[in-house]
Amino acid sequence: MFGQTFYHKTIRKNVILFGTLFNDIYINREDSSNNQVQTLKIPITYGPKNKALLRLDSDPALNRPFQINVPIMSFEMVGMSYAADRKLGTVRKHTVLNNPLNTEQQKYIYNPVPYDIDFNLYIMTKNAEDGTKILEQILPFFTPDWTTTVNLIPEMGIKLDIPVIIQTVNSTDTYEGTADSSRTIIWTVGFKMKSYLFGPVRKSEVIKLANTNFFSDITKTQEYRNITITPGMLANGSPTSNASLTIDRTLIEEDDDWTYIITKSDIKDE
Repeated sequence: MFGQTFYHKTIRKNVILFGTLFNDIYINREDSSNNQVQTLKIPITYGPKNKALLRLDSDPALNRPFQINVPIMSFEMVGMSYAADRKLGTVRKHTVLNNPLNTEQQKYIYNPVPYDIDFNLYIMTKNAEDGTKILEQILPFFTPDWTTTVNLIPEMGIKLDIPVIIQTVNSTDTYEGTADSSRTIIWTVGFKMKSYLFGPVRKSEVIKLANTNFFSDITKTQEYRNITITPGMLANGSPTSNASLTIDRTLIEEDDDWTYIITKSDIKDE
């Protein structure tokens, strides 16, 4: 599409960022005397809640060796929308002045396009207290946002702060039927991530020759002046402004020690 193929893995990085926020949550279990008897790490997976529930029902071994009510979390990206309130100047660029693979070129990328990405986090438990134990380890950190710095485009050195904002918290109980029927309490926490999407990285040649003509009057009937600007450097690497001593401009790199050579000439209008 549009004649260019590129992939910065930005959306993938956003999904990984969201899942990483919740991949280190534990809950403690106590006996009747409030003595801690068990610590459980809450597993998290990507996918809809129905998929996680189906996995629990079809593989009871996930709930062993301790109890059958071990909780689990899952999350999914549920939508994206353009964030017009965060739009940046379209033609502004991020530029890398020195490309180590080719010093004759510089790399640049235009300002990103802001997008809000919606995520749902599902907390599935067999009893109410496990759910609240997990929630209390999540909600206090979002006021209402949690901001993380993400290295979105490493080759351009672009790192941006990405806020994750909590939107909604809802609970449902799937318990139906007889007393021995399976029960699952599901907490659904909605989040909005304020991220950005970038276009392709482009390359441009370094300008080594500027040639400008100035006319003395608007009718161009009189003499006009030509000004040429080029880089100047001696063969030993020292800068020079003497056009007769400099090496060819194509041999001068942007990070060399050079100076400007300005040549002026008056030319008769033919």
